Amino acid sequence: MGIRLSVNIDHVATLRQVRRARDPEPMAAAILAELAGACGITVHIRSDRRHIQERDLYLLREAVRGKLNVEAACTPDALKVMNALRPDQVTLVPEREEELTTEGGLDLKSQQAQVAEYLALYAEAGIPVSLFINPDAETVKIAGKLGVKTVEFNTLAFGAATTPGAIADETRRLAEVAKAAARLKIEVHVGHDITYQNARLLQGIKEIEEASIGHAIVARAVLAGMDRAVREMISALNGEA
Repeated sequence: MGIRLSVNIDHVATLRQVRRARDPEPMAAAILAELAGACGITVHIRSDRRHIQERDLYLLREAVRGKLNVEAACTPDALKVMNALRPDQVTLVPEREEELTTEGGLDLKSQQAQVAEYLALYAEAGIPVSLFINPDAETVKIAGKLGVKTVEFNTLAFGAATTPGAIADETRRLAEVAKAAARLKIEVHVGHDITYQNARLLQGIKEIEEASIGHAIVARAVLAGMDRAVREMISALNGEA
């Protein structure tokens, strides 16, 4: 079956918010991405609403035919919005006001109680939850103890690797934790700094079922169009290595 692609369209909204305009419309980008073969759409509703707005969420809820995955922090505000929206999945992520983008995974070692609380609240609401975590063995074990069904590994270090040795080390580390998660019956997703070049390295990790990719695709789409950008990424994830 290969690795499914969920396209993160946050930066379409970022471009719009620069001018506080109506265009480009994230919903239109989502439709084009799905038509090109994406399995679904990912967005992050940040506390400061710097890109995706609540209006976007409701338009996307109506337009997206695949899986609508919304990244959100463990906050009462996000919980209230998600309970009203009813996305197909919520991915719990850490959030800092001063960061440009999400900088790391949830620290389950120090935030286990808080994350457990929100897992219970979303379970009560009947909304599936994924955790955005760093790819290390101890964090995977805690995720297993929390009973999560899906995790998304933060591939920041994987994406930052540039030398052959570092690339090999990070790919191997990702493969090892993916196997550990799979042994716990946790579905494995990946995301952050995945490019058209390093996406090909993920093909050898059979436990990875889905990749959430935004910046690389939106950047390519600005120059080549969304259809081509999505199709090329799907090929990179599943074509010839």
